[in-house]
Amino acid sequence: MDILIAVGVLGGLGALFGLVLAVANRVFHVDTDPRLEPLTQCLNGANCGGCGFSGCGAYAQAVLEGKAPVGLCIAGGDECAQKMAEIMGVKAEKVARQVAFVRCAGTTARDKGVYEGIHDCLAATKVAGRGPLICKFGCLGFGNCTKACKFDAIHLENGVAKVDPDKCTGCMSCAAACPRKLIVPVTFGANIRVACASNARGSVTLRGCDIGCIGCFKCQKICPKGAIRVEKNLASIDYALCDQCGQCVEVCPRHLISDSNLTPADSGPAQKPTARVQ
Repeated sequence: MDILIAVGVLGGLGALFGLVLAVANRVFHVDTDPRLEPLTQCLNGANCGGCGFSGCGAYAQAVLEGKAPVGLCIAGGDECAQKMAEIMGVKAEKVARQVAFVRCAGTTARDKGVYEGIHDCLAATKVAGRGPLICKFGCLGFGNCTKACKFDAIHLENGVAKVDPDKCTGCMSCAAACPRKLIVPVTFGANIRVACASNARGSVTLRGCDIGCIGCFKCQKICPKGAIRVEKNLASIDYALCDQCGQCVEVCPRHLISDSNLTPADSGPAQKPTARVQ
């Protein structure tokens, strides 16, 4: 008998709570726009933050409310932008694919001494006068960027971060994690690249690295389009003007400027880096 009473009480409580929940659901119900779920499904679900929002759901909601345009999902690229535009009934401009690029090729960078601190780039910048390297601009090689990447697109090679453009979605999470601000977005397929961020004088750069830009102006002088300029001791490329001719690659005495379309024989003698002590 006691068992039946207990079952009855539990059943009655269950029915009561179910009724309360049903009433609460009706009273507090908020209509959801049916376009929200399709918009969210257009995104890749990485929640990388490249769009400027906290996650894919937040970005989809912002688009739905008219607070953000379609096409901000860098990871999704043009395909994602066009699908979102179709759902919203608007026209989306074509989104050019961008990938991350590490402005450092200093695999031969020299240390001030043996660093035995925390293997973290930010922590390393706090010691020994802005880090253990003589170069105050180069990659520290402790992998903060690799930990931040959700797509396994950036790895350390000989102590320097390097991006795999085929895997990179351009979310730039790696750039946010780099305390030296070495990682920048470039257009996918931009073959001519200057892998250096040093604004130090040439004599200073020579003391710390066998590859860094010394601001010799040879690349700027030979460029027929005026696409490469040396400012503050550092060469940089205006991709709106660059036609990928590769002449700057051939004259660079440091073999710093790379062209992915050239063969190793065309791009100058190969460097023989020595891995730094980690």
